[in-house]
Order: sequence, then structure tokens, then C-alpha cells
Amino acid sequence: MSEQPNSTDDAAIPERRIGVYICHCGGNISDYVDVEAVREALKDEPDVIVSESPVFACADGTQHDMIDDIDGQHLDGLVVASCSPKLHQVTFRNMSNRAGLNPFSYTQVNIREQTSWAHTHDRAGATEKAIGLVRAGVAKTRLSVPLVPLVVQTKPRTLVVGGGIAGLRAAIGLADVGLDVLVVEREDQLGGWMGRFGPTFPRDLAGRDEIAALVAEIDSRRDITTYVAAELTGKSGSFGNYSAEITLHRAQGDKVLTLEVGSIIVATGFDTYLPEAGEFGYGIDGVVTLPDFKALVESSTGRLTRNGKQVRSVAYIYCVGNRQEAPGNEYCSKFCCAATIHESIQVSRLDPTVRQFHLHRDVRAYGKAELLYSESRELGSTYLKFPDDEPPAVATLPDGRLGVTVVDLLTGRRELTLPVDLVVLVTGMVPRENTGLTNLLKLPLGTDGFYNEIHPKLRPVETVVDGVLIAGCCQGPKTAGESVASGMAAVAQSAAILKKGYAELDPLVATVTADACTGCMACVSACPYSSITPISWDGHQIASIDASSCKGCGGCVPVCPEDAIDLLGYTDAQMRAAIEALVKEPVG
Repeated sequence: MSEQPNSTDDAAIPERRIGVYICHCGGNISDYVDVEAVREALKDEPDVIVSESPVFACADGTQHDMIDDIDGQHLDGLVVASCSPKLHQVTFRNMSNRAGLNPFSYTQVNIREQTSWAHTHDRAGATEKAIGLVRAGVAKTRLSVPLVPLVVQTKPRTLVVGGGIAGLRAAIGLADVGLDVLVVEREDQLGGWMGRFGPTFPRDLAGRDEIAALVAEIDSRRDITTYVAAELTGKSGSFGNYSAEITLHRAQGDKVLTLEVGSIIVATGFDTYLPEAGEFGYGIDGVVTLPDFKALVESSTGRLTRNGKQVRSVAYIYCVGNRQEAPGNEYCSKFCCAATIHESIQVSRLDPTVRQFHLHRDVRAYGKAELLYSESRELGSTYLKFPDDEPPAVATLPDGRLGVTVVDLLTGRRELTLPVDLVVLVTGMVPRENTGLTNLLKLPLGTDGFYNEIHPKLRPVETVVDGVLIAGCCQGPKTAGESVASGMAAVAQSAAILKKGYAELDPLVATVTADACTGCMACVSACPYSSITPISWDGHQIASIDASSCKGCGGCVPVCPEDAIDLLGYTDAQMRAAIEALVKEPVG
């Protein structure tokens, strides 16, 4: 706990040497903001020593130029006006470290999302706003103080939540790099969806055989412990040092274990879309979903049969439950086209005489699945493309067979009615119901209902919760291969965190000024991370903040009636200075 600066009196502020870089972002910013005008406005700002306007601030060459400026001009502060800090904050912090500049004396100002993209039809207004925002960033940086990352010791053990193919492969990968692993699976056995499947694309290997091989490998490892019919029901502690409460569901009653782990990988998988009654004829005998059809094909020998009757014709209706208009599932489920095409090839191998009709809006069989698409056509499958706004209709014909009426764009919008024995609704993935786990781990959800990563390209398996990673289809629709790849990415990230034995946390945390705190504890209920506890101090009760679990959200700051709490890196003094700089008269 320490006293924080609370004055913006210029006489009390030492002179600084700040470098300012306004990025063109390859036109994303400069197309709508006069970048040169912003540079000119900032070059004479007090304490600004360097004012430049690179085309790409994040480029390696520009970073080297910044390092040269920091060294040659003896800069002690840095402001980069570019894109969202979510994208390149780590990039510029690392660059600052390499240059010998305290990384927390750097401020990133977002003039792409907040200015150029927000004001595409008002170049003058966008330029004026950008000048104000960069001035605010300079004012904030002027009051920055060097901060040191918090160092915490980590436990070399990872908890994997979910025993599907992504979770199992991640567990083996973690053990391979020397970490202990705990696998928790809610069902009675490991394997997830893949454990139920027979032949899968692209190599025709049975999913259950692949899972069996992984389970056998795990059983042979002393450093991997699995718990089935179990759930993660509690979590406490902080990054690198979590206490995980595991509830084992047993016939004789639940048993609770408390285990210490350094990181958590969530690989809880997906559920399959269940059509509503009447949706594309769902509920009529002979209308089945893709998972049901897959089980039917795998159980058939010789010829494809259902309820003792031979199936001579099949119609597949694609994109059932996906690529809908809001508020439906707008996303593509990615695997469904290839899975359906692969299944139709299995049917052709069982009985080449079965007529198969694929009714689609688009076929998205990408990568090696393109070969499956070609093979299915060669084996006799017929593909018909229907309009987005005229989906097929399914009804029972007078002879008792199913009739699928479709408008085929490939034959000049001709309306066809196909009499078939079986209709397969190609259903995709939907988010699995995991409300308890989501709330426990405070995982963010995307608009599609799947767990959200920080950035799909730069930080694809990390979440905003430090040390909690996501992998596989809990993150979004993926093929089995893509799920395994994301699981291995989570392994690499966990190893990077835990193998060193310690982790460095941002020091941008809340602090309490002990002399000002009256012990009202209004901040305790405001903290969503349970980081604030009462302690005894000089004969009275005050609030104490655990820096290792504080996330720097600032929720405690405004509720303190005595202004006894401040947020390092975003102190009251810094934010007041930024606001005052923002409202200055625009240059020119």
C-alpha cells in the first residue's frame, strides 16, 4: 500500500522525454485521419521529443527505429497511436523491454477503432479527435512511473476440463513436456463425440479406435490422472497457483477433492443442434439428424437398412441449425459438409445402388475434404443448390414415402420433388450448456455462445482470465484435426507459463492508501475476483488487496468514499491529466 500522486501541478512534474508514433496502419487510419496533421500537432507538445508517423508501427523495421530513438534520444516514455491495445500492446511492451525502457511507461492510443473506423465520413472531425486522444495519451504517460511485474511461483501441473479428443491429446502433450496433468470428464467415460464414431474423414480411421489409443497412452503415464463422472465445482487462488475443487459423482455419494494446479485448459466440446418439431419435417418417421444417420450407417452390414427396411434413396438437407438469420445460429459449423459427404461415401460402399441427393446452399468441403466431394460425385451422388430464401420442404407422399420439394438453381430454378426413403438433416455444432463452469471460471462468451479467445490470430487459445486456456470445439466449430491443433496450442501456452517455475503478472493493480482507508469495506463487494479482504492495521480495520489475484479492473476505485484506492498505471492523477489534455482547443 502506497500513497499515489494526486496532483497535476506542472511544477511537481519532472521533465519527461516522450516519443510519439502515429501509425498509418496501411490506410486503415490514414484513409480517414490526417496522420501528418496529428504528427505536427504533437511535435511541439511539452515533453514530446520525437513525433513520427510510420506506415506500420508494428512492423519489425519500425520497432527497430523506435529502439534507436529510445536509445539515441534517451526517451523515458512512449506513446503509440494505432489500433486496439488488444492487438499489439504485448508487441510494444516487448519492444520497450528490448530497448531498456520500462514497458509500463508506454501508452497505446486506439485511433483506429475509436477514430478512423468510427468517423469514416468526417475526416476533419476524426483528425481533431485523434489529436485529442494522442494528447491525452501523452498527458497520461507524463505521469507514469516505472512499474515492476509481479513475480509469482507457479505449480507445474495443469487441469484439463474435458476428456474428448482435444483434452486427451492436450494431456499427453503436457506430460510430454514434463508437466503433471489432471483430466476431469463429466461423463462416465473418456472420449467425447469422437469416442462414439466409426470411420471419420479424411483417413477413414474409426474415431473410437483413435480415442482408445489415446486412452491407452494416458493409462500408461504416471504423470496423468483422470477423473470420470467428475466436475470442476470450485476454484480459488491466483494465476499459477489455483486450488481446484473437483467433485466426484459416486453411487455412494459425492466426494470432493481439492487439487493444486498452475493452469487450466477448458476443452468441454460441443452439443449438436436439435431441430424443432416440424423443422424440415423433423418428427416425421424417416427424418433423422446427421448423428443419428451416422450411427445407422455404422450399424448396417451389407445394405443400408432402417427398421428392417432397405433404404434405396436418401436426401441430405444441409445447414440445418446453422447459417441462419439472427437470432438463429449465424455461424457456419465447418465440419458438417465434409462429415456428410464422407458418410455418403460410406453408403455408396455399402450399396452402390442407393440414390443420394445433397441439397445445399454452398458446399464448404475445404482442404483435403475437396477430394471427398469429388469422390462422392464420382460414386453417383447428385448435388442440388437451393436459394437461401427458398429452403426445401419435406412432406409425406400418398404412397407413404417422403417427398422433398426443392428449387434447384443449377437447373434454372426448376422445382423438383424427390421421393426418398430417408431424409437426413445435416445438423451442426452448438455451444454446450456449461453455465456453472462458465460462471465459476468467469469465461467470456462470444455472440455465438462459444467461449471467446483474446485474439483469433495472435492469442488464439488464451482467455482474459490469466492461466485459463480454451481448446477444441468449446471455442467454436472445428474438425477433429483443428481441435487437436488448438489443444496443442494450449499445451505450448501452458508450458510457457509453468516450465519456468514462475510467472510475471502485470503490476497494473489496485492499491490502498492505508492512512485514508476507514474500513467501510464497500470495495469488498465491488470486487468480482475476491481480491480484497479486511485486515487489521494500526489498531483499526482496513482493506487489503491481493496483487496476484487483482485483475486491475478498477471496479473498487469509484465505490471508495474516501478515495483511498488507486489503480497503478491508471491513477486518478493520470486520468485527470488525460481528460484535461483531451478537452484542449484543437490545433489550427
